[in-house]
Amino acid sequence: MTIAISSLTKRFDQTAVLRGIDLTINDGELVALLGPSGSGKTTLLKIIAGLDWPDAGGLVVNGQDWLPLPAQKRRIGFVFQHYALFPHMTVRDNIAFGLTVRPKSERPSKTAIAAKVDDLLGLLQIPHLADRFPAQLSGGQRQRVALGRALAIEPAVLLLDEPFGALDAAIRRDLRAWLREVHQATGSTTLFVTHDQEEAFELADRVVVMGEGRIEQIGSADQIHDHPASPFVARFMGAVVELPVTLRAGRAEAAGLDARMLERRAMADGPAQLFLRPDAIALDADPASPWILSHKASNGAMIRATLRRADGTEVPVDLLRHSAPDLSLGTAYRLRPLTGAVFPLDGVAQNDAPRPLPILKEKRQ
Repeated sequence: MTIAISSLTKRFDQTAVLRGIDLTINDGELVALLGPSGSGKTTLLKIIAGLDWPDAGGLVVNGQDWLPLPAQKRRIGFVFQHYALFPHMTVRDNIAFGLTVRPKSERPSKTAIAAKVDDLLGLLQIPHLADRFPAQLSGGQRQRVALGRALAIEPAVLLLDEPFGALDAAIRRDLRAWLREVHQATGSTTLFVTHDQEEAFELADRVVVMGEGRIEQIGSADQIHDHPASPFVARFMGAVVELPVTLRAGRAEAAGLDARMLERRAMADGPAQLFLRPDAIALDADPASPWILSHKASNGAMIRATLRRADGTEVPVDLLRHSAPDLSLGTAYRLRPLTGAVFPLDGVAQNDAPRPLPILKEKRQ
């Protein structure tokens, strides 16, 4: 199923939650909506599911306008963060629920439902849990059951809202790999919400970074990681180091900075802001540099170094311990960014300012 979202807007009272969303999701694609809390991810998911309605915009699935359709007509599989299983039903009955409550004319036979559930139990790798109740399951097992219940109806679109958010890190890692296998086996068009960058990049074909109700960037893990499209994305990706620089012939220049490894930018000469992640900076001894090593500490795997300039500005740098150079406190070092993003100062200010919300059309009934 192909999903086409156009100019979608949504307000809650005076708060703009979606500010003109344009997004196309291809048939069989797995797309992640990534962003901080309050960025509009879950609201967008609920509008696709028919659990909420926009103030303006369009939602077309396989050529059909979905906005007039009630949720039960959309064949949506929805998996929530907190499972929402029926506690009085066994695993088998939970998975079968969506099929057993269909209108009689559309309901498969009991034999067909049982066969479908058996297939899903195998796919979910939980056939041994078929007769247990939710209270007898671990969190990861409950989430598998919730996904099985969503898949049982053979949904046109599968939506997952922070599906692993309530689980610990080790279980999340295992379930991510498993979910990718399930997606490949079913071929369903899938959209999932997360604020976990690792989860989004490991699972998704494409990642949609959202911030304050708008799409900031769409791309692969490498594209977004190495080439953030805005200061918002750069900061969200961990670029906590922000340095004023001067652009000359597309290169960032500043005292104590060697930015030759960064790609040239097609931007006018002048003042700009350089965004860097602490783990994407190398250090070279340079007595002429204004950056002095003021602190270093090791956690066994990484060395966290802090460099300070005379004006009090500090830059954190994370280095792999086994490949890091010998660092001496009080020594001057030149910063050598391995990757980074440069934006003109006026672009930084403009990006950080609220953008106007499109004029609202009359709400659909």
